[in-house]
Amino acid sequence: MPEFAGKMNFYLSALNNKIKKQHEAPSIGIIICKSKNRTVVEFALQDVNKPIGIATYSLKHSLPQNLQQFFPSNQQFVERVEDVTNYIKSKSKQTNE
Repeated sequence: MPEFAGKMNFYLSALNNKIKKQHEAPSIGIIICKSKNRTVVEFALQDVNKPIGIATYSLKHSLPQNLQQFFPSNQQFVERVEDVTNYIKSKSKQTNE
């Protein structure tokens, strides 16, 4: 956990310094862990001045029925990722020509 807090602090500093627009609020970091220890989290974030949240997750074998309508199927997701990959490749080729 401490190494993730350090990396998150680094990424937030870079994001806020190089990418964030003046009118935008500072970025917020979220670290998602399979498990967490409250004492470790408190020590890892004690001197960090940026907003970083820690959350845990648990894996389920299937998406709840009432949420399925909001997400693509596995096949649709794969197709969308392939479309984006092909688009990026084609733009890269155009730039190099």
